[in-house]
Amino acid sequence: MSLADELLADLEEAGEEEDGLYPGGGGGESLEDIPEEMEMDYSGTESVTSIAKLRHSKPFAEIMDKIGHYVGNQRKNSEMSGPVEADPEYRLIVAANNLTVEIDNELNIIHKFVRDKYSKRFPELESLVPNALDYIRTVKELGNNLEKCKNNETLQQILTNATIMVVSVTASTTQGTMLCDDELQRLEEACDMALELNQSKHRIYEYVESKMSFIAPNLSIIVGASTAAKIMGVAGGLTNLSKMPACNLMLLGAQRRTLSGFSSTSLLPHTGYIYHCDVVQSLPSDLRRKAARLVAAKCTLASRVDSFHESVDGKVGYDLKEEIERKFDKWQEPPPVKQVKPLPAPLDGQRKKRGGRRYRKMKERLGLTEIRKHANKMTFAGIEDDAYQEDLGFSLGQLGKSGSGRVRQAQVNDSTKARISKSLQRTLQKQSMTYGGKSTVRDRSSGTSSSVAFTPLQGLEIVNPQAAEKKVAEANQKYFSNMAEFLKVKSEKEDKV
Repeated sequence: MSLADELLADLEEAGEEEDGLYPGGGGGESLEDIPEEMEMDYSGTESVTSIAKLRHSKPFAEIMDKIGHYVGNQRKNSEMSGPVEADPEYRLIVAANNLTVEIDNELNIIHKFVRDKYSKRFPELESLVPNALDYIRTVKELGNNLEKCKNNETLQQILTNATIMVVSVTASTTQGTMLCDDELQRLEEACDMALELNQSKHRIYEYVESKMSFIAPNLSIIVGASTAAKIMGVAGGLTNLSKMPACNLMLLGAQRRTLSGFSSTSLLPHTGYIYHCDVVQSLPSDLRRKAARLVAAKCTLASRVDSFHESVDGKVGYDLKEEIERKFDKWQEPPPVKQVKPLPAPLDGQRKKRGGRRYRKMKERLGLTEIRKHANKMTFAGIEDDAYQEDLGFSLGQLGKSGSGRVRQAQVNDSTKARISKSLQRTLQKQSMTYGGKSTVRDRSSGTSSSVAFTPLQGLEIVNPQAAEKKVAEANQKYFSNMAEFLKVKSEKEDKV
């Protein structure tokens, strides 16, 4: 066999394996590829069955019948052996997940068909009701009679009150024309097909969710059965999901087909099924992307455990979910309160004080003088006289008082005492000397003093009242004057002689 023959044989085997995904083998009718709705125009299409063939296809009927068969049967985890892909019910779940994608595409096609047909009657309804299923339900309820918008209980279950008010006002001024009976019948047929497909999709979701505890128990515990079924269906099975890295698993479900003519700016970029699950949406908006990355990483670990049929009781799933919740609580904790701490003691030791002559002179200049010390002192139990009438309570302390009230006289510090040169001392001493008679002006004595004295012997006698004082002053001046000097110093030898 040549190399080309071997390659063709491998391609045929791969094609047979793909046909085996749907029950019934490759003999049944396969689902047709649905073209993009942006490239199709259904305004000239007569019937919806010519473009939407999924509802009446054989694979669709077989899958729904098998789902009905497995719904009533409860299986145990111990019944599964070998790889999970070999189990027939698992292959049905994968095929059902793929079928939900086809149903979504079919609903978009039917919505485009209904929109093109009903724009003849009410063209403004397309912009007022952007949701596909809501638009189809509204068209089925209104039909040709647009007056049903007012006080319609069925329509209130489909649209909000504000939307109903806008639709009723717009319907009264629309320029659309009435539809004929054939067009109205084709519209009702398309609406019924869309609602049946939507009901089948919900039935598939319910079945897959009920079996997720059997197929992937740990994954279902973390994100829920519904989200687990969606991401497993988009990934193409549990084995493919276990081989997928966490960064890719987080983006599953992000590729959403937007309807033509509607804005897609409201869709969040790089967000998939995991971002929109209940675990992530319970957090504040600023933590959701970070939480989605964490949940995707844990889902990858859980899917790998489920693919090898380990921890069928879900213990690993519970542990991973507990770890996720613990981290969520840690993220939402308030920041710790900052305590105001005192500054620490400096490490450097006591600085060496400056010494020397210059430093001593500076201390002498800045020290308290004797005048300031006396001014700061107060006599015990004595009434102070205010120095100024403007500053009540300000006194001069012991300045100008005769006695200090102390037994011992205060020691005078020569370093802080005001210094007077010797020449100035001589000048002041000469000025203090008195010559001539005593006067009341110079001596500040009593004004009644006189040089006339009465004696018992001579009667009136003129005497000098300063004679005795002058004699004492001359003696002090001779022996105790600051200007007195030794006229002659005798040596010890002269004393002995």
